[in-house]
Amino acid sequence: MRINQAMVDEMELLAKFPRASHMQGIKVHSDADEAMRDAARRLYDKGITDSPDGGYLTDLGLDLVNHLDTLHSALNC
Repeated sequence: MRINQAMVDEMELLAKFPRASHMQGIKVHSDADEAMRDAARRLYDKGITDSPDGGYLTDLGLDLVNHLDTLHSALNC
């Protein structure tokens, strides 16, 4: 399995979503880094977020953020 830069960008963007409430999302502005704008679009296209510029996490997105947190904790030891 290979992790490419697009995947890293998507994981970095997922890591920015608030954890305190599922009623909070993020907005990737038009002046944001192109890699982050592209990552936001890919996450939307994959059904992970509900908007091409961030928005809220879908059920799939919430699951992925939980897995990302677990992975981060395991690798950060």
